[in-house]
Amino acid sequence: MKLLLHIALALSALTVQAQQSTLAVDGRTSANPSISAQGQFVAVAWSAATTSSMDIFLSTSHDGGVTFSAPAQVNAVAGDARVSGELPPRVALVPRKGAAPEIIVVWTAKSGTSTRLLSARSLDGGKTFGASTAVPGSTGEGSRGWQSVAVGPTGRVFVLWLDHRESMSAGAMHHQDATMPAPKIDPTEKAALSQLYFSSLDGTNPVRITRSVCYCCKTSLVSDGGNVYAAWRHVYPGSQRDIAFSMSRDGGKTFSSPVRVSDDHWQIDGCPENGPAIAIDAQHRAHVAWPTPKDGKDASALALFYAVTRDGRTFSPRAEIPTHGPASHVQMVLGADGPLVAWDEIVSGTRRLAMTRIHTDAAGKATFTPVTVPDAGAGQWYPVLATTTSGTVAAWVRQGDKGGSIGVARLR
Repeated sequence: MKLLLHIALALSALTVQAQQSTLAVDGRTSANPSISAQGQFVAVAWSAATTSSMDIFLSTSHDGGVTFSAPAQVNAVAGDARVSGELPPRVALVPRKGAAPEIIVVWTAKSGTSTRLLSARSLDGGKTFGASTAVPGSTGEGSRGWQSVAVGPTGRVFVLWLDHRESMSAGAMHHQDATMPAPKIDPTEKAALSQLYFSSLDGTNPVRITRSVCYCCKTSLVSDGGNVYAAWRHVYPGSQRDIAFSMSRDGGKTFSSPVRVSDDHWQIDGCPENGPAIAIDAQHRAHVAWPTPKDGKDASALALFYAVTRDGRTFSPRAEIPTHGPASHVQMVLGADGPLVAWDEIVSGTRRLAMTRIHTDAAGKATFTPVTVPDAGAGQWYPVLATTTSGTVAAWVRQGDKGGSIGVARLR
């Protein structure tokens, strides 16, 4: 497999480098990117698929995202990956003194009628990966995924995921009598079978944070010092699917009771497949961004909102992030000037990238400064962000006539 690496010009006043990279695997459709950075080291993981199989690949940069290495396959069993936009392969970097960081990738793989979470490590800067191993606590019947990862101050790698192990047993009970039609399950009752799990790759016993989670919206996880912060879409009574938040002050041993970030009251009988994003600043404030309809009803007109908390118990009133069309797939990182938010939105019938910086005053009031995107062409979506010592690096999916590829660019 060879890397298709193209360079394009981007002369925006808000772009540090005039170069963009395109990552792809020859003969395959590339999608579902994830990105992580430490110093000037950047790692991008993504899926590359044919009509019959899917694998996970990773490419690295040692110059802050200007140039990238040839891709290396991450999964040991060829073709077993099962990922998508809301459950992409997640990449994390563990610092190592005097060497390139250790690279960890976590992804979902098919296992009979179930899915499981696997991880693999690279100790040579992403050139090769070791054996694929199961994430502790993530094996068994049922589907699971929609994971997020974070690295603690001592190098522990944390994983947060949605787990549907109880849905399998409930389904079996409903279908014991094959002559009877399957009963219709209330959406709130169905969601109660979906659970939110937290674990670490060092083998620590998994923690079930809560149940009644929306069953296919991505999660978001951040570690800051000894604290761990989690956000996800929760299913409240009446099938209202709003964003919830929890935090741990003891390194993930225990978590606080979930808090509703905003009373959006979005009532929908189904999963929006649009989860939240979270970032933590130097004052230990948790910033959360998420999509939801303005009126809590029209799923075809998603807007983006933002709120912040100082204590993990109460959030500021939601502020609407300015967009130019229905917005989805929000991501957020903390830059030198505060949170940077990226998403894709539908404009004139096509998906395009959009970004904004958020400035929040002491009272929690937010103002937004639009950022010129690195590529304003059509068919751009699922952006991801990481911060380097020379600025923020963005990656996203490019839809082309011959399939998808991954675009990468540095921002200021």
